[in-house]
Amino acid sequence: MKALSASEKQTLVSSISERAGEDLQSTWILNARDDQLPPETRCEEASWLVWLLLGGRGSRKTRSGAEWVRAQALGNLSFGYAPARRIALVGPTFAEARSVMVEGVSGVLAVHPDHERPKFEASLKRLHWPNGAMAQLFSAEEPDSLRGPQFDAAWCDELCKWKYAEKTWDMLQFGLRLGVNPRQVVTTTPRPVRLLKKLLEADGTVVSKSRTYANAENLSQAFLKSITERYGGTRLGRQELEAELLDDNPDGLWQREALERLRLYRLPALVRIVVAIDPPATSGERANSCGIIAAGLAEDGRAIVLEDATLAKARPMDWARHAVALYHKLAADRLVAEINQGGEMVTQVIRQADPNVPVKMVRATRGKHVRAEPVAALYERGRVLHLGSLPLLEDEMCNFEPILARSGTSPDRLDALVWALTDLMLTGEAGKPRIREI
Repeated sequence: MKALSASEKQTLVSSISERAGEDLQSTWILNARDDQLPPETRCEEASWLVWLLLGGRGSRKTRSGAEWVRAQALGNLSFGYAPARRIALVGPTFAEARSVMVEGVSGVLAVHPDHERPKFEASLKRLHWPNGAMAQLFSAEEPDSLRGPQFDAAWCDELCKWKYAEKTWDMLQFGLRLGVNPRQVVTTTPRPVRLLKKLLEADGTVVSKSRTYANAENLSQAFLKSITERYGGTRLGRQELEAELLDDNPDGLWQREALERLRLYRLPALVRIVVAIDPPATSGERANSCGIIAAGLAEDGRAIVLEDATLAKARPMDWARHAVALYHKLAADRLVAEINQGGEMVTQVIRQADPNVPVKMVRATRGKHVRAEPVAALYERGRVLHLGSLPLLEDEMCNFEPILARSGTSPDRLDALVWALTDLMLTGEAGKPRIREI
């Protein structure tokens, strides 16, 4: 069956009964690529504790994780598993755990045929299989929610995006205490974060790699052509498409190890908060993201980057409402918005979202790299901290270099970060507003 082409498989499936065809199509071991299958194991003699699947965008790593969960819950002996009774599903956020890991097109519900599919109780954040197995959803934004529950298996998705990665991972390990061989699968696009490096070096970790192009037959050819033209041969392309784990860019203004030393997990009182916006020039499928970054000023004079709320492919009113909502959520002092791309339109659309929000309009008169350099100097002096992990923002920071600044690549998150920290730290407007806790 594995040796057949897609059309030959379809011919075979159409020649047998509907139930048998459904079972054949859903038999993962017959349809998966070798890099999508877990390490060979034997009951009670597992040689691995963590299966680390590094995958490029669209490589079907999510499908691999969902199929592994299905095999665990059902006791699929072709994978050598006894049924798992309690499974943890840990995503970057609850929303992503639900929309990607459970309800996504390659999520847990989608990979089950109708007669095996578990029931999803969204309000309780859990799945129930007919045989009694249960999976519970967790968010890496709330590590302490993993205190108490116990499991015999876990699937961790996009670990390199987790806000409180190491604490969440540690809490999960204490809960993996059921069954003979508690194990976990990690599916993630690789980034050189500290936790991933630790896992790669740990005994009991088995690593697989899935490239985006390995799944070309299931991806839009227009998508493949576009990303190859834009990112082929670049550091970002090697990370996001080839699933390579890259060290720090020697030409970058920021280094990952330095950012790790500037991480904060307990927020002090703040005297000022701003939300900065880097609006895209256009909207729609081909538009850049709208960079939206919140940062605050602590009593000791250091800035703390609070949140990356960047919005992709958004219409002007959508990003304006999104930024205003963040402003109110954090009880911020004002919005800071660049007007190079939209001019008066930026002001108008924010006023439509909320006419009472104070807005400072800023215009770039120097290149991106020149504007970023004094902000990078603040980091070097230890005057800027990050609240938890901000992986997509930190990717842009560490991959940003002069050659990208002169190309068509738009570092939207980084631009918003520069505006926020410039307003807080480099304009001489420290001010003395009230001290607040958030």
